[in-house]
Amino acid sequence: MISVSDAFSKFRSRLELTDREQEDASRRHYEIRDYLKSKFDIERDFLTGSYKRWTKTKPLKDVDIFCVLGAKERHRRDKPSAELLKAFEDALVEKYGRANVSRQRRSVTVDFGVTPNADEDTDGKVMSVDVVPAFTKNKHYEIADTSVKSGWTETNPEMHYDLAVKAQERYSGEWKGIVRMCKKWNAFHGKPIKPSFLIEVMALEVLHPPFGGDLRYEIKALLASLADRIHEAWADPAGLGPPVSDSMDKAACDAARSALMKGSDAAARAIQIERQGKNGDALRAWRSDVFGPLFPLS
Repeated sequence: MISVSDAFSKFRSRLELTDREQEDASRRHYEIRDYLKSKFDIERDFLTGSYKRWTKTKPLKDVDIFCVLGAKERHRRDKPSAELLKAFEDALVEKYGRANVSRQRRSVTVDFGVTPNADEDTDGKVMSVDVVPAFTKNKHYEIADTSVKSGWTETNPEMHYDLAVKAQERYSGEWKGIVRMCKKWNAFHGKPIKPSFLIEVMALEVLHPPFGGDLRYEIKALLASLADRIHEAWADPAGLGPPVSDSMDKAACDAARSALMKGSDAAARAIQIERQGKNGDALRAWRSDVFGPLFPLS
């Protein structure tokens, strides 16, 4: 039987993107990019978000494609942001069908009809992508945002990427793995923290280097720390957009705090079970009470 320590190492590896997943994400990116360039003046485009920062968890979905619009599309900035998203939605519906395309707060989602199996495996395929139309503004970007009064939000995904890289270096190369594990906890328990990017933003501050050396205690402590501070307003780390926590009202924060405390307690119980020499029971506790089916039992 695998040890709990080895199970965590295997779990961390399972949450990393495989070559096949990266290849499929790249293929979808180029497919959508080439199509949208036939519909819009796109100056440049790139993969971004948690996929680019290597904090995306499994199954692989909502991969962000950032499309920076050129001069011929600038007139769209003078109209309501919903019209820009609608234009991208209509274009993507032409290619992928009405049932597979939906509009979000800041993006348009294309679903590829990929369904994960019981072990959350998609056979290396991307489930969906989020297309984010953007304009350049000074040295950063401006994107549509239908949930703010102005209709537009400034952002800098490249700065978010740099901050994740630095956190990874300071935390002995373990920061991204711990964030992915916490995101998997969040997904397994119904996503009490929204958006999942909020977990990253909080982790930039609450994960104090150096790495403690034991992923079990790191997860237990991180869940407890997030519970303690979930009611705080968490600013965009790039210092541009609205708070990342702006979709979490008091009721949502209360519910998230309760879930996080239960998660930390469940981790503590799993650690205690292992101390009692019940290795198999400890593995099952981490799987059933904390992380879900991707956590290995053997």
